[in-house]
Amino acid sequence: MTYFDHAATSFPKPPEVRKAVLRAMEECGNPGRGGHRQAMLAAETVYECRLQCAAMFDCKPRQIVFTSGTTQGLNMAIKDLVSRGDAVVVSGFEHNAVMRPLHAIGAKVTVAGRKLFDPRDTLREFEQAIGADTKAVVCTHVSNVFGYILPLQNIANLCRKRGVPLIVDAAQSAGMLPLSLRRLAADYVALPGHKGLLGPMGTGVLLCGREPQRTLLEGGTGSLSRELAMPDFLPDRLEAGTPNVPGIAGLSAGIRLIENIGIRAITDREIMISDHILNKLEDSGRFRCFSGPLRSGVLSVQPTEESCEAAAERLAEKGFAVRAGLHCAPLAHASAGTLEKGTLRISASFLHTAEDAERLTDAMIM
Repeated sequence: MTYFDHAATSFPKPPEVRKAVLRAMEECGNPGRGGHRQAMLAAETVYECRLQCAAMFDCKPRQIVFTSGTTQGLNMAIKDLVSRGDAVVVSGFEHNAVMRPLHAIGAKVTVAGRKLFDPRDTLREFEQAIGADTKAVVCTHVSNVFGYILPLQNIANLCRKRGVPLIVDAAQSAGMLPLSLRRLAADYVALPGHKGLLGPMGTGVLLCGREPQRTLLEGGTGSLSRELAMPDFLPDRLEAGTPNVPGIAGLSAGIRLIENIGIRAITDREIMISDHILNKLEDSGRFRCFSGPLRSGVLSVQPTEESCEAAAERLAEKGFAVRAGLHCAPLAHASAGTLEKGTLRISASFLHTAEDAERLTDAMIM
């Protein structure tokens, strides 16, 4: 199977990641829960990954909170800042990991910027939507459906100027685009470990640009055990319970690989592969392709002669893994006018070759 579904999760995991997970399962105990060798090795493993994340995302180690993934991180951030009835501004390309928590809370949501690959319109819409009553802005960095890279730094500057908290969904950019908590001055940035960072599923990071007031979970932290209240300092305040040490060990190995290759090299490679596919599909005249100047390696298309689901099934039979449907982001599809039919999403990896892209497009066109 030739795998073109990296926007869902990176696959297969690198050998270094698998080995790190196994080593942690064989040697690590519970960090912060003892002074014996196994507990100390676990604590060292977790702290090493915390240092790596701090270096990669330009923040302090204490601002790194480990989560089960972007969804948990977004829930923690949103539920710290937003209450029932609060006014919140989001982009027109948000994932259900943003929209469903806001709906559950009962927030008043305004959607800003619904034109694909049009950063000027996106920024203009945010400027108009953010008002005196806006309690928070939630914005994805890159659309998981279309690969549209939103003008995040400009939106962050606008939020800072108007004194409005910003939450960033970096599910499709962490490990694939430069990302600095310091430059963004965002309140929270949620990201996955299992996508661009090549780590195991069930891992993620929440970058904390502020001290959280509310907690999503309460429990043991290995610190201040006499107190009934959660610790008032990071990262302990948001890391209740036993951490996923094997997952964090694998994440550490994945980050090390990314550091060695270089994020810019990864980005350039993925876009090159994606552009190769795009050009050939456009030339065929048998696909509607969604593309623009600010696109990552994620490409969405619609076949003109069959449904997206039928095309995905046909490609699976030929040995290619892609994803069809709404991609857990109906708002993005509504913005692009693809809600009824969905799209066929092709998400490349820096490990793909031009030959992989050629074989995929041949299979799609035939």
